[in-house]
Amino acid sequence: MKIAIHEMGEKAKKSSKNLALASTAQKNKVLETIARTLIEKKMEILKENEKDISNAKNQGLDHAMIDRLSLQGNRIEEVANDIQTVISLDDPIGEIIEEKKLPNGLDIKKRRTPIGVIGVIYESRPNVTIDIAALTIKTGNSSILRGGKETIFSNVILTDIIQSSLEKCGLPKDCVQLIHSPDKSYVQQLLKMHDHVDMIIPRGGAGLHTYCRDNSSIPVITGGIGICHLYVDESADVDKSISVIENAKIQRPTVCNALDTLLVNKAIAPKIISKLIKKLSSSNVSFKVDSNTKSFITDLKGDIELAKEEDWQTEWLSLTLGVKIVDTLDEAIDHITKYSSGHSDGIMTETPLNAEKFLNHIDSAAVYINASTRFTDGSQFGLGAEVAISTQKLHARGPMGLKELTTYRWEVVGDYHCRD
Repeated sequence: MKIAIHEMGEKAKKSSKNLALASTAQKNKVLETIARTLIEKKMEILKENEKDISNAKNQGLDHAMIDRLSLQGNRIEEVANDIQTVISLDDPIGEIIEEKKLPNGLDIKKRRTPIGVIGVIYESRPNVTIDIAALTIKTGNSSILRGGKETIFSNVILTDIIQSSLEKCGLPKDCVQLIHSPDKSYVQQLLKMHDHVDMIIPRGGAGLHTYCRDNSSIPVITGGIGICHLYVDESADVDKSISVIENAKIQRPTVCNALDTLLVNKAIAPKIISKLIKKLSSSNVSFKVDSNTKSFITDLKGDIELAKEEDWQTEWLSLTLGVKIVDTLDEAIDHITKYSSGHSDGIMTETPLNAEKFLNHIDSAAVYINASTRFTDGSQFGLGAEVAISTQKLHARGPMGLKELTTYRWEVVGDYHCRD
């Protein structure tokens, strides 16, 4: 079926005006309705999701991709809980960010307002459909969604739930629309709809991000590609560090904030390397190691290979971990600066000066001291959910929650002032 993509843009722009004027209570009522309906229609959603999973298996998609598109288990409940968190958060729209009175008597305020219409292009992970809807509705933004072909059945039923909830609460269903065709020509058209769309957010691989940057006439927020590092300093607690590394690598290895490369100071390597390899091997982790690391594990069994240059540039999205021994903190910083995607990087240390130096030199969206990179997430940061993880520097960095989906306007109040 042919999609009138420009008509979708016109409807989104028009509906954004209604949504921008909606009260916090009305927007929260929509979100409550969505959360309740997700639970009520769980079995229907899972039935559609199973179609996507079955198709993915038939197409030979890997385990990481299938895990990303699955809504099985308690994931629907988790998504509904994230909506409740968004409901509980303050509505940023109308917030006065800055206020001052000039010597000439003018009152000037900077007030948060919706961006307008946001186009989001994403792959797998149908929960993103709900996350985006919740955040854009709360912030008074309309959205045009384009998920991957591998999640089409899941996205259609989720969008139906969102649109019916909007209508039940007196708002236009066109506040959230789905491009339900896998035809890439619609993405090309969306990227050129600068008259109707105010921002593009791609969520997916490097190819998608590059394509959007190169072809869009609309501002693009990029991110979500995580080549994430942890560095074990010579003063770190060995057992506690292993627990953090294990969590960062295996808690959910198929997501962008999972650990990809571990750097270990040579002074602590004899205490931690063998113990770590044994621990993670029991969870089926495979390793890409440098020659120095290899020398510590010659008597250990497991899937261990010497690393190649490209391994340090790889986002694994699987149970694979790169391990490298470094001489100093400076060498660790240099490695991260060279290979990190700017997503999430951290240090394990008991030395405050080293922690401070790491913070000052690592310019990633999220920088950690003695904590797992798995926390880079809108829900974990108390944002309720995120529309994306931004790794660029303009407008927003890290998990993009409510405030990151706003802009502002200047409001100037005078007493019939005229400029001299």
